[in-house]
Amino acid sequence: MYNRVDSNDISKLKNIAGDTNVVYGDDINPDYAHDELGGVERMPEVLVRVHTTEEISEIMKHAYERSIPVTVRGSGTGLVGSAVPLEGGILLETTQMNKILELDADTLTVTVQPGVLLMELSAFCEENDFLYPPDPGEKSATIGGNISTNAGGMRAVKYGVTRDYVRGLTVVMPNGEVMKLGGKIAKNSSGYSLKDLVIGSEGTLCIITEAILKLVPLPKVSVSLLVPFSDMKSAIEAVPKIFGSKVTPTAIEYMSRDTILFSESYLGKKFPDTKSDAYILLTFDGNTEEQVENDMKAVADLCLEIGALDVYIVDTEERKKAVWSARGAFLEAIKASTTEMDECDVVVPVNKIDEFIKFTHSLADEMNVRIPSFGHAGDGNLHIYICRDELDDKSWNEILKACFERMYKKAEEMGGLVSGEHGIGYAKKEYLKNQFGLMQIELMKGIKSVFDTKNILNPGKICF
Repeated sequence: MYNRVDSNDISKLKNIAGDTNVVYGDDINPDYAHDELGGVERMPEVLVRVHTTEEISEIMKHAYERSIPVTVRGSGTGLVGSAVPLEGGILLETTQMNKILELDADTLTVTVQPGVLLMELSAFCEENDFLYPPDPGEKSATIGGNISTNAGGMRAVKYGVTRDYVRGLTVVMPNGEVMKLGGKIAKNSSGYSLKDLVIGSEGTLCIITEAILKLVPLPKVSVSLLVPFSDMKSAIEAVPKIFGSKVTPTAIEYMSRDTILFSESYLGKKFPDTKSDAYILLTFDGNTEEQVENDMKAVADLCLEIGALDVYIVDTEERKKAVWSARGAFLEAIKASTTEMDECDVVVPVNKIDEFIKFTHSLADEMNVRIPSFGHAGDGNLHIYICRDELDDKSWNEILKACFERMYKKAEEMGGLVSGEHGIGYAKKEYLKNQFGLMQIELMKGIKSVFDTKNILNPGKICF
């Protein structure tokens, strides 16, 4: 079906991208065979570090003519194997396409290349008194990767997810044609929204080379509350009551004492409080101290009324750093606590979070395996981790498969979905097929075949 890369292809790629930007054979670093979580591995035949839309266009024209598979990779921080070149072929790395091209204050937009890191974009916008609201936990991810997975993050409760902030895209099609989708316009009802099909497509439809992103004015005040509860049920039950109070926090995160202790150990820094079994962490932002303080006080009083053990105001820079650095390190801390792990990135209705977490605890006891978790209590997106610890290969594979099947089935029973923000990639595609059924999968395959007639872009992902 696909042609392998030969010496003529290498010469062509060097002519397009330059000798120093083409790496092949044993000279490719083994890290390019996997993403952050591992478990799915395959080396590319050639790695090309690209810098411009024009380079990518020429590479895709050649790959299309030769029927060579192409996979796009940013920082490699994905967790489901989306950037793993399952069929070998060409791996395009976009990290050097890292320019912020334009800040347009009149249209509240910023135009960037796909290799710009989330933390770089966030810092740039704040320096110019703007906010780019999407806030996934992995700040070293690229914007191209965020768009490709429709990343959400902690501020999704108030501001929404990446899709809500993509105004326009420049993309290269599998045959090398360059298209512009959307633009700086705020509204668009002109036919099918091809832009929105691309968002969340994990590099299977086309290659993103520029993005026009919507900004909002930077809120002048931001304060957090750390609220301890005696158990997770009480903590999660507080969330719908907070929404019922007509206050919309910027973020509502849940965390257990065990996860906080992992983070403390990993960072070597103390969390403000670790005496309780469960916590919710809330953030409020706005343009006046009075507004933010009123919202914060209303939620603090409500939490105490419904059983919170205390309320800690996180308003100093020292406290903010202690709390949010710990929250940001949860994934790496859990990873450091075990020999190997895999993630269940489900999303369930907010009022089902406690039931699902209880289910994971009973599953952990039944399977005799550790299953720590944390997540976004405000939108029901849970990050559940199955830890290998000292299990042998056979036991690990059996337990992992059984846990995933049970958890995805439980999420479906609750009206949830297989992925909240990390995508499907290769690792989760069978669970997607089981949940969506034949009609939706066939529609996805049909869309893929129209965009990519030869199936050369990131083959083997999502529904193939």
